[in-house]
Amino acid sequence: MDLPPLVAPAPELTDAELRRYARHLCVPEIGEEGQRRLKNARVLCVGAGGLGSPALLYLAAAGVGTLGIVDDDTVDESNLQRQVIHGQATLGSPKTASAARRIADLNPLVRVVEVRERLTSGNAERILAGWDLVLDGTDNFGTRYLISDACELAGVPHVWGSILRFDGQYSVFWAAHGPTYRDLYPVPPAPGSVPNCAEAGVLGVLPGLLGTAMAVEAVKLVTGAGTTMLGRVSTYDALSARWWEIPLAPAPGRPPVTLLRDVDGDIGEVAAACAAPGEQAAPGDVPSVTAAELAALLAERERGEADFDLVDVREPYEARLAAIPGARLVPLAGFESGEALARFDPSRRVLLHCKAGSRSERALRLLRAAGHADVAHLEGGVLAWIEQVDQGQRPY
Repeated sequence: MDLPPLVAPAPELTDAELRRYARHLCVPEIGEEGQRRLKNARVLCVGAGGLGSPALLYLAAAGVGTLGIVDDDTVDESNLQRQVIHGQATLGSPKTASAARRIADLNPLVRVVEVRERLTSGNAERILAGWDLVLDGTDNFGTRYLISDACELAGVPHVWGSILRFDGQYSVFWAAHGPTYRDLYPVPPAPGSVPNCAEAGVLGVLPGLLGTAMAVEAVKLVTGAGTTMLGRVSTYDALSARWWEIPLAPAPGRPPVTLLRDVDGDIGEVAAACAAPGEQAAPGDVPSVTAAELAALLAERERGEADFDLVDVREPYEARLAAIPGARLVPLAGFESGEALARFDPSRRVLLHCKAGSRSERALRLLRAAGHADVAHLEGGVLAWIEQVDQGQRPY
């Protein structure tokens, strides 16, 4: 959809800006006026990870005057495979600080605002106040719905992207002129039904494509150049190197957002919040144990006072990085194919775990469907175990 420029032009460019942005100035659709709009723009990026990294780098290079970065995480070694704004020198640093440092080196004319907070319903209105445009570079459904709702309340557009393995999607949402994220996905998926990038993986170069495409949409929205992705969703399959596009319109009868739900990124709570009036999300029936409870059970098993089968449903490489002593490895694929189900004694209790809990929940449901009644999984997975019981291991 063609839209008017989102931002008014700033005063005249300095000589330094004229030199830096010379290749923009000779592009008719941008020119000096468009560059002045970019200089005057305030763009907020939620997430300084795989999608946020290229988007922030290219928006900084393009001359966006003020960039905001919302992220409460720190740089981990596993991030560097795809989060190209960070580097070895900033391992352990807040991602906002690491990104700000790289942006300052790339373009010192850009002002960076760091927001070292997790976006929640309690702070979203405050954090989004005063920004012209929001980029959603997050990786969980709860925060995506929250960003969409907060932008609808604030009356600002937002650019969204999503990646998993070899696949990516992106679009522009703006309630005042077209559809929102809720029109694309009216109800979140069931808890545990969709893995995140940490569990399913992602091709490291894929965020570069999608994050850069998001930055292109941001530049177009700010300057009024071209036709935006509002009302369209683009998908990319890296394995076949093919792009597809589908039209998207506001869902008829969808009520406008009037308040922000206290979802805190939890898919189960989001599902309840999205349910139609009189409709309730199905209650979870997932027996679980905490990390402390598992530690006590393992001690009892060591003393011969308890008997159970502790099963790790992750991949072999993950077990090499971090493990719970006494667990045997049975990857989730064996549960899904049915091949592993026959290897369990129906009379013996089974405790399952994965990295964070979603895969073990999936395995639990499959095992119970096969007739195993006494089965539970570890809340929070290995990450909870390391945080609460075995701090000597390093999270991955």
